[in-house]
Amino acid sequence: MEAVLAHLRASIERGEYTVGGKLPSEAALSREFEVSRSVIREALRGLQALGMTESKTGKGTFVTATGPADNPTFGPYSARDLIEVRRHVEIPVAGYAAVRRSQDDLDLLAHLLDRMDAETDNTAWVALDSLFHITIAQASGNPVFGKVIEEIRDALARQSAFLNQLGDRRRQSNVEHREIVTAIADGSETGAVEAMTAHLQHVEATLTSIVNGDQ
Repeated sequence: MEAVLAHLRASIERGEYTVGGKLPSEAALSREFEVSRSVIREALRGLQALGMTESKTGKGTFVTATGPADNPTFGPYSARDLIEVRRHVEIPVAGYAAVRRSQDDLDLLAHLLDRMDAETDNTAWVALDSLFHITIAQASGNPVFGKVIEEIRDALARQSAFLNQLGDRRRQSNVEHREIVTAIADGSETGAVEAMTAHLQHVEATLTSIVNGDQ
């Protein structure tokens, strides 16, 4: 998928596909790259998230820009929207979780960490990632935080998949997640806040790197 997306992105940036032009069909691209249509579909979603294409139902995929947007979109929300909200929600949430979590919360978080470390399927890992962040919100003891994360769950999952596919974030995310849980288990509000802050900073840095073509 990464190779297909990189090739299509480079072709658009070179002007082989012009703004307003239509990309070949999924079936044609599948034959050209000798990969399944599901791989092509994921690559096209990546281009759309970068703001370079638009998919029109029944018509195909059309080029909208010759380079990536500064602010990729994931479903109805932009990366900037998500980062801004996550800074103001998930960072304090981690602190609250450190002082309010129950043993059941810690057991579930530990279980999720182990499953994520062992998971090899990207789609399954992304689902676990969403559940991980929701569980921390619930461990805060404030049900409103859980509702907020639930509201953006789909966008977060899309962003997570995008980062894993183009930024190879999964392994490092596992490390960062474990640091967050360690601080929560220790009851360290400051440590949990710092660990979540570092995690979100790495997410933002990877997004920027992908947009700039560094990945």
